Amino acid sequence: MIDFMEVLRERGRGTLDKKMGIEIIEASPERLVGTMPVEGNTQPLGLLHGGANVVLAESLGSVGTQLHAGPTRRIVGVDINATHHKSATSGVVTAVATAITLGKTLCSYNVEITNENGERTCTARITCLILAERK
Repeated sequence: MIDFMEVLRERGRGTLDKKMGIEIIEASPERLVGTMPVEGNTQPLGLLHGGANVVLAESLGSVGTQLHAGPTRRIVGVDINATHHKSATSGVVTAVATAITLGKTLCSYNVEITNENGERTCTARITCLILAERK
């Protein structure tokens, strides 16, 4: 059985994930869980920036697609959308990305983001394209 968390440790984190404080705490092609602090990721009014939610969702979907496709395939996001339901002003948000489809060329994930009270703050959907093997 593949230890996907070990794969992620070997792969390292992206620069934007580091800047935003995103931590992936569970990972498989079918399901990923990640957290992100609100502090440092707010818009001028002190609310969690909607774009930060999108970055969190895309990070999880891209990593899940990479785990599904394998390390020699290239991954690009081709579609993402997000609906913001409730603001977050402090603490940490948690995202759970669940695979909708894991195909040969496309993977899609539904991502539910909640605050520390378990209230949904955002729902996103991301689709990634699996490109040819790296040369």
